[in-house]
Amino acid sequence: MLSQETIERIRDLRQRYPRPESALLPALWAVQRSEGYLPMESLAAVAAIFGVTTAKVTSVASFYSMLSMEPRGRYVIQVCQSISCSLMGSDSIIRHLSGKLGIDPGETTEDGKFTLIEVECLASCGTAPMMQINDDYYENLTPDGVDQILEGLP
Repeated sequence: MLSQETIERIRDLRQRYPRPESALLPALWAVQRSEGYLPMESLAAVAAIFGVTTAKVTSVASFYSMLSMEPRGRYVIQVCQSISCSLMGSDSIIRHLSGKLGIDPGETTEDGKFTLIEVECLASCGTAPMMQINDDYYENLTPDGVDQILEGLP
């Protein structure tokens, strides 16, 4: 269930746009920031605030890879698979992370700490290979560098 703070944030976002539905994406982002993912009951609450169907809100939520309708780990590791990162070794980074964490891309560790995702371009081609963990970029990756990054996370 949405907190009162999140509801107020969504209402504020809705009023900033000439067409309120234009605020659906930032509203969903606010819900995900608050709850960690987008549960169906929260999508229904957002739909009610916007006066649209839950199906409309779900279609927006399911379209964008940055949004998740399933719980994710505390740390969401997104490894870029674009051509630049691929040419610079992102496949070896994915294999290293999979082995170290014991999960395949698209999965979450049993303790709920990490989710590993392969994504398309994260717009850091000059520093490939790279990954994003939550909101932070890590560039020019090597397997040893990945280990140091993971060890530095609380």
